[in-house]
Amino acid sequence: MNAFNTEQEQVEPRVGPIPKGPPEYHPYHHPAAGWGAAKAVTKFLVRERELVDGPQAIMRMNHERTGFDCPGCAWPDDIKGLKLDICENGIKHVSWEMTPKRVTREFFAKHTVSELSEWTDFALEDEGRLTEPMVYDAETDHYVPISWKGAFELVGRHLRNLENPNQATYYTSGRLGNEATFLYQLMARELGTNNLPDCSNMCHEASGRALTASLGTGKGTVDLVDWEATDALFIIGVNVASNAPRMLTSLVEAYHRGAQIVHINPLVEAAATRAIIPHDFMDMALFKSTPTSTLNLQVRIGGDLALLRGIGKAVLEMSKSDPKAVDSEFIERHTSGFDEYKNMCESSSWEEIERQSGIPRADILKAARIYRDADRSIISWCLGVTQHEHGVSSVREIVNLLLLRGNLGREGAGPSPVRGHSNVQGNRTCGIDHRPEPEFLDRLDEVCKIHAPREHGLDTVGTLQALNRGDVKVFVGMGGNFALAVPDTPHSYAALRNAELTVQVSTKLNRSHIVHGKDALILPCLARTERDMQKAGLQSTSVEDSMSMVHLSIGMKRPASPHLLSEPAIIAGMARAALPESDTPWEWYIEDYDRIRDTMSRVLDGFEDFNRRVRLPLGFRIKQPARELIFLTPTGKAEFSAAPVPDVVPAPGQLALGTMRSHDQWNTSIYTDTDRYRGIKNLRTLVFMNADDMRERGIEEFDPVDITGHARDGSTRQLNGFLAIPYNIPRGNALGYMPEMNVLCALCDYSTESDQPIMKHVKATITRAL
Repeated sequence: MNAFNTEQEQVEPRVGPIPKGPPEYHPYHHPAAGWGAAKAVTKFLVRERELVDGPQAIMRMNHERTGFDCPGCAWPDDIKGLKLDICENGIKHVSWEMTPKRVTREFFAKHTVSELSEWTDFALEDEGRLTEPMVYDAETDHYVPISWKGAFELVGRHLRNLENPNQATYYTSGRLGNEATFLYQLMARELGTNNLPDCSNMCHEASGRALTASLGTGKGTVDLVDWEATDALFIIGVNVASNAPRMLTSLVEAYHRGAQIVHINPLVEAAATRAIIPHDFMDMALFKSTPTSTLNLQVRIGGDLALLRGIGKAVLEMSKSDPKAVDSEFIERHTSGFDEYKNMCESSSWEEIERQSGIPRADILKAARIYRDADRSIISWCLGVTQHEHGVSSVREIVNLLLLRGNLGREGAGPSPVRGHSNVQGNRTCGIDHRPEPEFLDRLDEVCKIHAPREHGLDTVGTLQALNRGDVKVFVGMGGNFALAVPDTPHSYAALRNAELTVQVSTKLNRSHIVHGKDALILPCLARTERDMQKAGLQSTSVEDSMSMVHLSIGMKRPASPHLLSEPAIIAGMARAALPESDTPWEWYIEDYDRIRDTMSRVLDGFEDFNRRVRLPLGFRIKQPARELIFLTPTGKAEFSAAPVPDVVPAPGQLALGTMRSHDQWNTSIYTDTDRYRGIKNLRTLVFMNADDMRERGIEEFDPVDITGHARDGSTRQLNGFLAIPYNIPRGNALGYMPEMNVLCALCDYSTESDQPIMKHVKATITRAL
């Protein structure tokens, strides 16, 4: 085996706050949300000193026409105009953004970058909002002030001096609004590259590729009306209470009307048991909880495809005595490839399905009967399905199951991926795609009078590899915390430090400002909660939620600093500096964002009459041809797939290890070192293990352990001194927090189906530390 750290620095995780006491673990037995969430929100508002502005913002968040869209998850806004369409994590994220703390030039003068590199990521972000542009001074190892004009000139000079445009890459996180997104991709393509990596490359790339192959669309087909009408919900690989808490309302309502709810996940999360919805005041007053599941199946890590195959196999077997178990008319009229899928189901043995899924046949049959008996079913999933080698095949297997009973193109039925960041789906819709469709590029060229390149660009993994090789020299990041979010931390740090220039457009200080290129810029932007005043007046931006609804977001708070610019203005400033002779009216666009939307309406399919429709009540829904049973596939029909059941059982002595977020965290932002729903306090450097796996290795609760990740190229990655916690998890599996455990996932360990890093399925050995 090759030792990993012979050439790269060993990066120890310094992420969460310094613990205030000894680590604690007490199994959680309370409902999700409810008074626990209310108490946590109150404590957070006190800590962030937001007892006045915080509640005011809460009353404006997710409000149609007069409010701003929550910068957290992408769950849709309530269609009935609920006045408290909020959740614990959304409130925390907004308060985190609205903090009164400030990072000024005096702060940077006081601290060198070398000193800041020793700080935890929590401490960096806890310093507050960035206030003015800063540039790295290598001689003093400090960030120093720079004017916006000087910052743009530095970016422009680097970009103009590149030997070819593919030596630059343009990353975006899911927080960027649609108008800024459109300008960003326009800038990159006018400069001559499709190097547009984004957070989808690490999260739902598999979903997009699978849905496109199966249905001809890269998105789910359902909306909240469907969630209110369905008879059965299958929730796969989703920690609802932490990652999409407002979904709890839909689960509670589904249970009350008698719908069946099946959760499929290695852990039985709090949201898969019972909940109290905070805006149900009577339930809160009576401490009355509602069940949120009728069946929990603890699938082994990576075993989702096998489980889904088992459900499909069982339904096909039922159809021999119950012809209505399968919708033969739908299959005949609207699908292709059914016979191959059926043969694959028949040839997949029950023994292998049980072994690979980790679920007994009797329990699989329970799920199959729920699915057969439901007239309308929705299957919803998140990263627990996608961040695997076989993520695309697993999502296609979800579609197979839906097609089997005609659960498409009718109310209450269909696929429903749960997107993470608030506008990550909108980013892809509006052009952030390293593999753009030729039709889109043709329209972009015609409308915007540019000549966009046709060759595919770099995704996230490709960007890191190219930075390491020296093939990419300029990295521009719009939002997020790229250095901390990506896998293979030491190699990724080295990649960013190899750049000639790194540009980070951010609201708060984070690790990506500390792990920088030879030249480095920090460009502070307005937050979504803040007023964006331009020449034409107060501006709004649009976002797309995970169910394809597009609506406006309007900031309500005074900006944290008079020196902040909006994201569209920053993009336009960089573009003009890099393209001084450009005919694109960058400055004109920024005066009034309606002008950007008018151009978008001519380029983007489904955005026709954008400015009028986005101002309608609840905005508008982008058309989904597959919802109307129009399939933009080669056959013109929905495509069954027939992938074999993959072998996901760990080798002897190894465990399948997955990374996940704690409850008190949003992406790479850590609020506390407490994970309330999993019973953890004062600890993040931990690994959850099956008690039998621990006994087999001579490990007891809170014992320090060494974790070794085994990459497909034979190299290893190491984490030492993590504490082991016995947990209700399938044998052979282990779980821990990202970003601490990102170290273990090698850059070479990405899915050959989606190119996503395999963050949920690291091959690992765990031993008791000596």
